[in-house]
Amino acid sequence: MAIRKSSNKLSQTAVIKQILKRCSSLGKKHGYQDEEGLPLDVPKGHFVVYVGENRTRYIVPISILTRPEFQYLLHRAEEEFGFDHDMGLTIPCDEHVFESLTSSLR
Repeated sequence: MAIRKSSNKLSQTAVIKQILKRCSSLGKKHGYQDEEGLPLDVPKGHFVVYVGENRTRYIVPISILTRPEFQYLLHRAEEEFGFDHDMGLTIPCDEHVFESLTSSLR
């Protein structure tokens, strides 16, 4: 399920949808979502990632998923953690690097 550089947008879109589905199912397990399955503190068009050694929680816009820089981080996350675990989408990156990257991508 690696995100690869390719011209096949459909497979890339399918991978992103699967990632978001897994992230949203974690919120249901822990009671962090409303009756529609939406996280209580995450605005529409955003999702949650956990970054760094302390697993600091960040809310980022979905639009960031299409950026090559973020796709690289997703690829690293898959290599290090896989996407089939109960920890949420965890990004293996220092917090200050992640903050710098995401602030330049918005």
